[in-house]
Order: sequence, then structure tokens, then C-alpha cells
Amino acid sequence: MFDKFQDECGVFGIFGHPEAANLTYLGLYALQHRGQESCGIVSGDGKNLHAYRNMGLVSDVFKRDSIFDGLPGRNAIGHVRYSTAGSSDFKNIQPIMVDYARGSIAVAHNGNLVNAQEIRNDLEHAGSIFSTTSDTEVLVHLLAKSQSDLLADRVAEALMAVKGAYSILFLTETRMVAARDPNGFRPLALGKLGEGYVVASETCAFDLIEAEFIREIEPGEMIVIDKHGLKSFKPFKETQPSPCIFEFVYFARPDSIIFGEQVYRVRKELGRQLAREHNVEADVVIAVPDSGVPATIGYAEESGIPFELGLIRNHYVGRTFIEPQQSIRHFGVKLKLNPVRDVIDGKRVIVVDDSLVRGTTARKIVKMIRAAGAREVHMRLSSPPTSFPCYYGIDTPSRKELISSSHTIDEISRYITSDSLGYLSREGMLTAAGVPADARKSCFCDACFSGDYPVKFPRLKADRQLGLF
Repeated sequence: MFDKFQDECGVFGIFGHPEAANLTYLGLYALQHRGQESCGIVSGDGKNLHAYRNMGLVSDVFKRDSIFDGLPGRNAIGHVRYSTAGSSDFKNIQPIMVDYARGSIAVAHNGNLVNAQEIRNDLEHAGSIFSTTSDTEVLVHLLAKSQSDLLADRVAEALMAVKGAYSILFLTETRMVAARDPNGFRPLALGKLGEGYVVASETCAFDLIEAEFIREIEPGEMIVIDKHGLKSFKPFKETQPSPCIFEFVYFARPDSIIFGEQVYRVRKELGRQLAREHNVEADVVIAVPDSGVPATIGYAEESGIPFELGLIRNHYVGRTFIEPQQSIRHFGVKLKLNPVRDVIDGKRVIVVDDSLVRGTTARKIVKMIRAAGAREVHMRLSSPPTSFPCYYGIDTPSRKELISSSHTIDEISRYITSDSLGYLSREGMLTAAGVPADARKSCFCDACFSGDYPVKFPRLKADRQLGLF
């Protein structure tokens, strides 16, 4: 039903505001698209940390005002989480909060540590006991083992030991630390609200609480915030940044600014470039909502073919549903999408989506559009073929499950029953993202398209996805 890559989570933090927990709730609400499995908030009142976490959407977990009575203080961090394979468990909800020799600390993490299992094995062999299956807990143990006196040094020491992707927040009784890995795989933004500082995965969270966007936290940068203000450090070995280009294609909200660009502008340009590369005679262009809409608008503007709302999305589909005993064709997709027959009937239709993973949903959508009377159905994707798994914080199938890793475009087109199929080229994608021609070898991480992984990881057996815990 939801044949998409899934981002693992989103983080939000605020330091120095009297309504810290309430504003963190609103920030998580704005970041709900980054994770729908569970969420949590940890607040700090200067002496102690207080936590509330549960499975479910933000609006369901924090549905009682009394919950916020138990989250006092001027500082807080929060987390929304997507359930990756085998890890839908209460014990893995973040922020993780622990007590150790130097006090209390909470951690909220977006990303994936590719050497976490190796470090965990060593720590367990030395006597460490883990309470979760999360890679994030490895950082807590490394931090607790550090002999450094300063929090900034302990955090830096722990982060230097790991490899992979992290946009991460730490909260103690008196400080908040934000850090982004040297490659800058995942976005992380810095803002200000009154006298307080705000950190979030995306700037759309700032818009909701009317915080001022200051800048993005740089790849390899660590920021420490306390009662004296903000200090910035660059403790990590410098490397070529490689932010995830799939954030532009699908993950980030269109109203966010990430990696120096407005997401909506880039998505429209992806559609424009797609029209230049794969135009076809048609009567109407429709989007697979909601993520495919900006690219579809760009495609329609560039091609001159009218844009219409040909598929309507039901935004109230729950996580579970009861299927009728008498089988309904394409039941799962029909719960989420329904064609507008008046737009489609008798027309040559171009349908634009952001990506195609296994092809199962695309096949059902094409058949649904044909059943609504379309004469022709041409599928267009505003990204290149996704042929490789991601190991940097995205839940992806193994390579053998990715249809473009083993089938040609013509074969995929026949499978999804479209009259034609066109993918955006890698060069076209980078052009749309505003990357100069002479900087395209190492500007973004596009490993899910190219197989070129910026950070190496342990060899996997049978091409299996790394456990994202």
C-alpha cells in the first residue's frame, strides 16, 4: 500500500523558553511526516530531566494537558520515529534517557550508525548491558565511558567512534548539544525564539512556532547551548559533505529549507527537467498525491499540458483496517487514492510520482486509472531508478526487492502496465537541485541511485539491509 522509502525519524529541541515542552510538541507535530510509529519528549528544569514517550502519532500520544504538567522546565528535546524492520517496540522509543555517574542525559537521533553493531559487540563483551536494540544506545555507553570532564568533549569523543549518519540532540540538566555528522547526510537547522534557541530536522517546525531560522548546522559541526549562550565547535575530521538528495525528492516537507534550498522549488524543477527529458503527447497531467504534486506542477508548466487533480487522497487512512471478506481489487491503494473519472475518462494521461521502489503500488495505480476510462497511461518518475539500499537512516528493502536493480525500464513498464515509463536522469536531478556541472561527482549522496556509498559499512551477507534497529 505504501511502496515508498521511509525516513527513520525527526528531532526537535528548544533551550531557554518557559513553554519548552509545549513548543516541542508543536515542533514534533510539524515533523510528523518523518516518523509515525512513536514519539517522545524529554524536558529539563535545571535540576532533573522528565520524560513522556509512547507509541502512536504526536496528537494521540500527547492528547491530555496533564501530560505537560509532568514535563516542566525551560529546555526540552523531542523525537518522532519511523518503525524500521523488526523494531516496533516501546523500549526503542526516543529520546532515550539514562542516569549515569555524571547525572542524567537524553538523546534524540536521526540517522543510522553503520558500525553500531561492531561497537555494541565490543561493549557487551566488556560487560555493558543494553536495554534497547537501538543503535543510538551505543552512543550513550560510549559517552558514559568517557573520562573527559566537559560534556562537549564526552559527546565529541563518542561521536568520533561511530561512522554513518547522525543529526542528533543531547539534553542534560543544564545543557543541550546538537551535532551533525561530517557528511551531513540528514538536515538539521538552528533557530531562535525570543531568548531561546531552537534546533529541528526541518525549518517547517520553526514556521509553526514562529521561530526565526538562523542557519543550518553545518556538516561536522557541534553546538553546545547553556545559560551563557551558544558555542560552536568543529571537532571531527573534515570530509566532503554528501547530504542525502532523496530529502529533496521525497522526505522533506515542501515548505522546508534544507541544504540551502527551498524544497518546493527543487521539486518543481525536478518536474520541469523530467518534462524536458520525457515529454509525450497527452491530454492531462496528474500527480500521485501528496509527494508527487510539486513535480507534477513543474512538469505541466514545462510541457504545456494541463495539470488536473486526477487522483484524490484520503488523508484519514489508519495504520490498520479490516478488509471485507469478499475481495475488492486493489483494496489497499483504493483506501488511500481514488481517481476522478471526469478528469481521466477518454484522456491520454501522464501520471507523475516521485519514485518507484518495488513497483507494486504503481501497477495498481495504473490499472486504477485505466479502469476510470483513460485511453493511455504514461508513468513519469521525478528521480532516477532506485537500485540500491540506503544505509544512512532510510528504511529500504534489500536490493533484490528493488525492481530497477534487476529489470530494464521496458520490463518495469510492462509490469506496471503503463504505455510508457520515464525516469529522471541523474544529471537532470542534480541540475534541478542547482548543482554546478563541475561539482557533480561529490555534491550529494545518491547511493540509492548509483551504489556509490560515501561511508563504507561492514560487508553484508546475502545483500541484506543493515539493521536500523
